[in-house]
Amino acid sequence: MSGHAAGPGTTKIPSFADYTKERSGDSSRAFTYFMLGASGAVLTSAAQSSVHGFLTNMAASADVLAMAKTEVDLSTIPVGKTVTIKWRGKPVFVKHRTAEEITDAQGVNIKSLPDPQDDASRVQAPEWLVVVGICTHLGCVPTTDAGDYGGWYCPCHGSHYDVSGRIRKGPAPLNMEIPDYTIEGEKLTVG
Repeated sequence: MSGHAAGPGTTKIPSFADYTKERSGDSSRAFTYFMLGASGAVLTSAAQSSVHGFLTNMAASADVLAMAKTEVDLSTIPVGKTVTIKWRGKPVFVKHRTAEEITDAQGVNIKSLPDPQDDASRVQAPEWLVVVGICTHLGCVPTTDAGDYGGWYCPCHGSHYDVSGRIRKGPAPLNMEIPDYTIEGEKLTVG
């Protein structure tokens, strides 16, 4: 073996002179920096392209975006009638309530309800009720203008909803859901 000492109890530091490259000037260093910079640029571009491709594939498609909002011309719905529209694959009931229905809905003792909620918190304008038309018991679609309270009746299991979409009788535990909506003049936008 050569004169290099190694192992425990040795105080000699090994020499790596045989493994180092002699400096041949600044051109070698410039080439190294150039290659590092070029590699970094290529990797950054590849990462950006991958992220962009992933996000493009994960974005909502045009048909999903089209269903995100639904608009209804309220002037076409007569007083006392209910129209069913489709929003995000679900039925939505839009009811143009009569003055009598509004008075009845506002006069209910909310303490007597299974899911206590006053009428004013369920509507933006008293004459318009907008609810997701799905029974909160097992997801059936209730029949419009039916039941003991003049709102909706789910014949599957006997849930009765009033003209405010509140559960009044039957196995349903909750009131019908109120979707996000806005009313601007004669235009209703759901979603």
